Amino acid sequence: MRDRLLTRWRGILLSLVGIVAIIWLAVTGQLGLYIHPRYYEFTVIMAVLAGVVVLAAFAIVPTATEADHDHGDADHDGHEHHDHAPDDHAPAPGDHEHAADVAAGDLGAAVPPPPPGRRRDLVWAGLAGVVILGTVGALLIVPPSTLTTATVDQRDLNASAAVTDTGATETLVGSDTSAFTIKDWASLLRQGAGEDYFAGKTATLTGFVTPDPTDPDDVFYVARFVVTCCAVDAQPVGVPVYLPGWQDSYAVDSWVEASGSFGTNPSTASSQPIVFEPADITPVDQPAEPYVY
Repeated sequence: MRDRLLTRWRGILLSLVGIVAIIWLAVTGQLGLYIHPRYYEFTVIMAVLAGVVVLAAFAIVPTATEADHDHGDADHDGHEHHDHAPDDHAPAPGDHEHAADVAAGDLGAAVPPPPPGRRRDLVWAGLAGVVILGTVGALLIVPPSTLTTATVDQRDLNASAAVTDTGATETLVGSDTSAFTIKDWASLLRQGAGEDYFAGKTATLTGFVTPDPTDPDDVFYVARFVVTCCAVDAQPVGVPVYLPGWQDSYAVDSWVEASGSFGTNPSTASSQPIVFEPADITPVDQPAEPYVY
């Protein structure tokens, strides 16, 4: 069994690194950076089962080399051995002296290079080692991080179904705004709730700073990502904040908590008719759960 595991060390390590990474993220409370909370238990259970299956499969399934060896033994046992006359393979006179001369010459020759097959195996082993080290670094050494403005630039802000569902947005009208999330406010702004609705309403928003593509000098978004299943399908949502010169005080992707009210957008360049007018903005740490659901 030990020999079988050794011949499969690359596959075992890659599989176990991924499994250990999942369990480590779950224990440290960081699994939420990658998947929706409702999948936590399922993911951890499947990771443990996968570890058991991987070890069992690599330990039990014979390698091709072992199968060929067993097949060769069967063929060998199935054939009779025939005796040959001693004279059939008797060395010719002088053969012993010639073999000795060749052996003596080989002693002074350079060690021959490994055969092509051996060199190929060494190259693949080296590449496998690099892949394994890279995987360990990416999953276990480099700290996990949330999605940022780089992802926002690749996906349309406030264009997900979470904020474009008219039926869901209508249920927000008349609801208690004290429990509204950034997703709720973004949905109302996206669906065109008028100034009359926003008049007199206040909010406290927590999210990361990302520039408004139509007026990055005067307007930025307090944004977060909505996750339906995992980070792969995460969609950015945000509320536009009017604050000329905001770059001097707040870095892109930094997290802030903004309190204030809504009003008509004074910017002539921004495409947003209504913006959030902050009375106070405070830098904060990224929350334990940076996404909204």
